[in-house]
Amino acid sequence: MPVLFLILGTLFGLALSRSGAADYNFIQGMFLFTNLQLYGIIGAAVVFTAPGLWLIKRHGRSLTGARISVTPKPLHRGNLVGGVLFGIGWAITGMCPGPILVNIGEGKLYALAALAGGLAGAGLFGSLYPLLQRPLRLPPLEAGTGDG
Repeated sequence: MPVLFLILGTLFGLALSRSGAADYNFIQGMFLFTNLQLYGIIGAAVVFTAPGLWLIKRHGRSLTGARISVTPKPLHRGNLVGGVLFGIGWAITGMCPGPILVNIGEGKLYALAALAGGLAGAGLFGSLYPLLQRPLRLPPLEAGTGDG
């Protein structure tokens, strides 16, 4: 199964690269409303993904028959703060996590700084979680990797 995931991830990265969705100028054009093509790409992804998610929720099984449960995530202040920070980082770097790896694969050295910033931010958040939990009304952390 890990080989399948590697192949699918590589194909996804190739699609991001070829569509321009990992290009800094393309992303900046989206945020400046000078290039609306990326909104179309995101919209197409939603249109093509929504029926599959609906089927998964309705039938609760993967293609291999494994049980799947999709539960809504709790809403809290942390969603708003995290969303704003994610958006700021995306606008500044022109990359969200997937395209960071695509840009590194394309040989763009500035993506290493974005990766370092993302990892540092995740580490800082993990370290500060106990302090942020009460003021942002964050849920308790769950230990482990889940069911699979």
